Amino acid sequence: MTTLTSEGVAVVTGASRGLGQAIALELVARGATVAGLARHADALAETAARASPAGAFHAFTCDVSHPDEVRDSFARIRQLGRIELLINNAAVYPRLDFLEETPESFCETVRINLCGYVNCSHSALQDMVEVGRGRILNVSTFACVDPLPASSAYSVSKGAGRILTRAMVSDLCDRFPGIVINNWMPGALATTMGVKDGTPPEVAARWGVNLALWHDPDISGTTWERDFEILPVRSLRRRLLDTLLLRGAPRPRRLGS
Repeated sequence: MTTLTSEGVAVVTGASRGLGQAIALELVARGATVAGLARHADALAETAARASPAGAFHAFTCDVSHPDEVRDSFARIRQLGRIELLINNAAVYPRLDFLEETPESFCETVRINLCGYVNCSHSALQDMVEVGRGRILNVSTFACVDPLPASSAYSVSKGAGRILTRAMVSDLCDRFPGIVINNWMPGALATTMGVKDGTPPEVAARWGVNLALWHDPDISGTTWERDFEILPVRSLRRRLLDTLLLRGAPRPRRLGS
């Protein structure tokens, strides 16, 4: 079952370049009305110019780390329709050694990468809770598991974002099973924040949009990497029971290309 109704709006943060732009364009190509948020109006205008069909992408200049800007942008987005899908994608990766960071620069990264998710999710949930239905996809990373050099602020903030997803599921999904929330890790991408030989953002965007448009309470709280599900770690006892009762371990689900 897909997420969006004909009157619904999809919100994509960081929609001016890279993965966020590719996700916004993919959603538009599939018939969605998309509100794209980013800090730079000229870059958002490029996304709008590339969107087909024309007129389905709507640009909103907004710094997601500022709660007031987010509330104002979401109020204007509601003039397009009810917010039914939020893809929290906006992030920065300063590539600073911890000794090169200042407390101010570190906290600024946290405000964008973590508090941006909080600000946008809180605003989007106002619409979703009202009708008991919606979809939030948080773009995540494994950087918190084994941080690379010069990635302290990025790793901490993105790791906290994964915990935020679990906390939101814990708070919301029993009361509102129709609001589906989970993490997606697109892997290394060929973008300015990624690596030269990474996955093209257009390819990753197809996986991400397939997952974002999948509206099934069973996937709330799940974590996905690229196009497949990351199964939770199971104890030895659980593995033995799976073998005896299920005739083998559960298999991770896959996303279509």
